[in-house]
Amino acid sequence: MANRLTQIATRTGDDGTTGLGDGTRVSKDHLRVQAMGDVDELNSQLGVLLAEPLPDDVRDLLVVIQHELFNLGGELSIPGYELLKAEAVLRLDDALAHYNAALPRLKEFILPAGTRSAALAHVGRTIARRAERAVVALTAVDAVRAEPRHFLNRLSDLLFVLARVLNRANLDGLGGDDVYWRSERLARDGDDSSDRVAES
Repeated sequence: MANRLTQIATRTGDDGTTGLGDGTRVSKDHLRVQAMGDVDELNSQLGVLLAEPLPDDVRDLLVVIQHELFNLGGELSIPGYELLKAEAVLRLDDALAHYNAALPRLKEFILPAGTRSAALAHVGRTIARRAERAVVALTAVDAVRAEPRHFLNRLSDLLFVLARVLNRANLDGLGGDDVYWRSERLARDGDDSSDRVAES
């Protein structure tokens, strides 16, 4: 981890292998590399979300999370290494409690839709779930601490909550409420949920 990149195109991966942080080389489809790649993709997705207009508190939180994801990627790149701290998971727990407290309770399923920023948060949520699955798969064959799995689990929940927050932030003039799923059963029973959505 002390080394810094001085050359990007090394051609050492042309044979289908890549180097881990401890210098060992593994196949690029190794479960550890897949987990690292999913975490990297998640961090990149948060970078796209940060390019949108966001409330200052949400922006500050996402920047911190990006650094924690980089720590998580570093930990995954070196078997047996510890970099992501338990405090990072507790920070997500605190954020979940804070943002959930201001949201109305969900009585129906919602779609991953709404404002652009909310939709991007939902994409991040799904990538976080995939990264979590990759870490679980890696844990089945190699030693991985619990913190990475817990962090990704909490982060996917938090991104769902933040999507709801961003739909209400109305920073682009299009916000207001979640987009509710209109099930066939509800429509058949004469439920008025579609009217409530239209009025929101």
